[in-house]
Amino acid sequence: MEPGSTELTELEHEVSRRRTFAIISHPDAGKTTLTEKLLLYAGAIELAGAVRGRKARRHATSDWMALEQERGISITSAALEFEIDGRRMSLIDTPGHKDFSEDTYRALIAADSVVMVIDAANGVEDQTRKLFEVSRRHRLPILTFINKFDRPARDPLELLDDLERTLGIHAAPVNWPIGSAERFRGVYDIQQKHLLLYEREAQGQFRAPVDISSLDDPAAQTLIGTEAYAHFRESLDVISAAGTAFDATEYLAGRQTPVFFGSALTNFGLEPFLRTLVELAPSPQPRPSDSGEVSPTDERFTGFVFKIQANMDPRHRDRVAFVRVCSGRFEKDMTLFNSRVGKPLRASRAYRFFGRDRETISVAYAGDILGLVNPGQFAIGDTLHTGAPLRFVEVPRFPAEHFGRVRLLDQRYKQFDEGLRQLEEEGLMQVFYVTSGRREPIVGVVGALQFDVIASRLGSEYNVEVQIEPSSYTAARWLADPAASIPPLGGGAAIAVDRQERHVILFASEWEVQYFARQHPDLVLLAESPVAAATAPGR
Repeated sequence: MEPGSTELTELEHEVSRRRTFAIISHPDAGKTTLTEKLLLYAGAIELAGAVRGRKARRHATSDWMALEQERGISITSAALEFEIDGRRMSLIDTPGHKDFSEDTYRALIAADSVVMVIDAANGVEDQTRKLFEVSRRHRLPILTFINKFDRPARDPLELLDDLERTLGIHAAPVNWPIGSAERFRGVYDIQQKHLLLYEREAQGQFRAPVDISSLDDPAAQTLIGTEAYAHFRESLDVISAAGTAFDATEYLAGRQTPVFFGSALTNFGLEPFLRTLVELAPSPQPRPSDSGEVSPTDERFTGFVFKIQANMDPRHRDRVAFVRVCSGRFEKDMTLFNSRVGKPLRASRAYRFFGRDRETISVAYAGDILGLVNPGQFAIGDTLHTGAPLRFVEVPRFPAEHFGRVRLLDQRYKQFDEGLRQLEEEGLMQVFYVTSGRREPIVGVVGALQFDVIASRLGSEYNVEVQIEPSSYTAARWLADPAASIPPLGGGAAIAVDRQERHVILFASEWEVQYFARQHPDLVLLAESPVAAATAPGR
């Protein structure tokens, strides 16, 4: 046996059993509920907490932040890892609200496949379409779960047509619903030719039993009801004759999405969906870098930072860098290099996550989501590696569209500045200081709801009270040449600096941006901070 072949075999085995996937949806389609129930079926949690309505019920595992629990929405992406059927599943739960889309887009870059949740009453909605396009650009295979069939729903044939027309992807039903709302009777497994009869059990809180019988069983028609049975058989004949047949190869190529129908709230249809996800979802895939494709079974360790989160553990007030492992084997205390700064660092504290909860780990493989305590050494998009230097494709940064002036309402200046710095490090916002007038920070965000998140987190995590007042600015532009002088500005524009003391022009309208560009064609403006170029090795 060749030296090192045992280790390589172990590496190949560990990589092959890993599945890293993200869940996307429009708000209120049931994404967080589906996340909780998948964990319930996997045995990762004993009681699903996404079902709200009773004060005694606990909050969703993935929604650990105080404001998330208060409002019942996902604000930040969360990593949850669990074992099922010999596979290690890394689930990345993402925010559905458009105001937090930047966090979602970063999370999708860390995934190898996607689960798309559709509301059966509404079909494909705007945010779903946008996230689908991002998934398609990254060539991520997509499984679809059409949710809420225990409530009034559109005809399933209409929903399939909506998927295909709106998203431009072939939709292949794996099961077929029988009725909806109070007439919902179950789903039919097209491949297995089994009927799964629906029962509401304990308000969707516990795992529901599933009775399976043949579609030709005389009792099936009685249980379903004559009218519902006739409509169901007619629809089944239509998709058998003219529908898209399920093909695993087409799914992996991103040309087809297998479609499941069910109800996450009542646990119905989730077990076959989870089983298919475990069987079909791809293992870690090669990643493009500036030195060529990196195979997940490459023996050198590589990974990239796709998220930074402060204060997940309120007792320690630490910052954690979430790293998607792309190749090789990570070992605790190993020395890594950050390609952005070219300096070695010792990975002495490494964690695996389950929402807010964490556990120390000593080893990780390609596909795993690794948490490294971040004492200011990492930034979003950093590539970590052993061996020869390389860089993965840059993690995109969205230009800010909303700006607000942050006023401190108490005297805790040190905590205030620390909070702003750490939240900016997470990528939650950009912080600017106008060079004339009062030196109060102006924060730029992608979505206006992020102002509420900033104020809430500064209060709950840093114990400072702030008020964020809307600003007239709508765009921030950096000079491509930091040494260039800025000519006099008119209108509502102002000169500011960012935290690295780079000059930024804040504009009051897109018209002002275009007018400035026409008046000063020799000055190139950038819609995002030139931090990557400024801090690259050798510069």
